[in-house]
Amino acid sequence: QSHLVESGGGLVQPGGSLRLSCSTSGLPLDTYAIAWFRQAPGKEREGVECINSNGISTYESDSVKGRFAISRDRDEATVYLQMNNLKPEDTAVYYCAADREDFCSGYVRSFDYWGQGTQVTVSS
Repeated sequence: QSHLVESGGGLVQPGGSLRLSCSTSGLPLDTYAIAWFRQAPGKEREGVECINSNGISTYESDSVKGRFAISRDRDEATVYLQMNNLKPEDTAVYYCAADREDFCSGYVRSFDYWGQGTQVTVSS
């Protein structure tokens, strides 16, 4: 049973935008923190953004400040990652993850559930 399902990835030109979605079916958004991570080829998985149950974004990577934003829709049980002004170095597989302790961080080991990932490629 997959609790987290990502969608919205694709190919975009530098400077373009994408919005990723993470469907959290089966997980109570009221008690879990949800984060977005990414992993580029040959690199470690890194935290990008995180939002906890009260809807406050409490973690953001310096590499995406001012360009990415995380939000959540409780009615649709979905967490979004809006990505603007995309750069080639943003190319990666993007994963959403859930932490039952409702704690936001960029540490992979803190998160209990993971989606399968969605590919984002930024290229001209």
